[in-house]
Amino acid sequence: MTTLIEVDELAALLETPEPPVLLDVRWRLAGPPGIEDYRKGHLPGAVFVDLDRDLAAPPGPAGRHPLPDAEAFQRAMRAAGVSAGRPVVVYDDADSTAAARAWWVLRYFGHEQVRVLNGGYRAWTEAGRPVTDRTPTPEPGDFTARPGGLPMLDAPGAAAIAERGVLLDARAAERYRGEVEPIDPVAGHIPGAVSAPTTANVGPDGRFLPPEELRERFTRLGVAPAAEVGAYCGSGVTAAHEVLALELAGFPAALYVGSWSNWVSDPANPVATGEN
Repeated sequence: MTTLIEVDELAALLETPEPPVLLDVRWRLAGPPGIEDYRKGHLPGAVFVDLDRDLAAPPGPAGRHPLPDAEAFQRAMRAAGVSAGRPVVVYDDADSTAAARAWWVLRYFGHEQVRVLNGGYRAWTEAGRPVTDRTPTPEPGDFTARPGGLPMLDAPGAAAIAERGVLLDARAAERYRGEVEPIDPVAGHIPGAVSAPTTANVGPDGRFLPPEELRERFTRLGVAPAAEVGAYCGSGVTAAHEVLALELAGFPAALYVGSWSNWVSDPANPVATGEN
């Protein structure tokens, strides 16, 4: 099963007797809350999933978007209608940043049939597909959250990959260099990490670049089939997008979920600034 799904294929699947579970995970770091967009219009049958509430634990030393507790995540997914044997499709506004977080967390907790709508809500509406403001009441699912489905890093693990492999920093380049830091208390990057803004993984329409272009991009950044690869960002959201892009390119990678917000919570962790 491919990781991405295009509008026409999803539209056809939604007309079948057993359509996939459809999760709307629209979210913006600075707001407004995604639920407001959802209420104005969403794909027919889609259930809203709140990234801050359902795809992360409360912020703290573990980061601004720590991994949710397995039991809490399982409860949220069952309420959304997610079951182990039923495919799931996730989408956001367009560029799959929030959708990738949902994809990663579902896969980490053991769901093997998760796809991301390439181009998101924008692609769906631009194709003339229908939307609705009706909120469905899904049948409760039977999903059981089992951690460990995808590789995950903590701070020591991220430092180790930066030293012996390739650790990609998915944030904007100016945040990597330490020139600005609009959110976290310390500016800079993990020593040895490589700047790889995840915005370069998609085109102007929000769709992912073709796999061969992604492969070329990551190869230029030092990624190779035999290399250990990890990704981080500010709080583990856009880094999940980087991990998804790496998968599309054929490179498995681990996610540092706590990311920079966790790294700087420990003053003993070193900080680098500048180009490298």
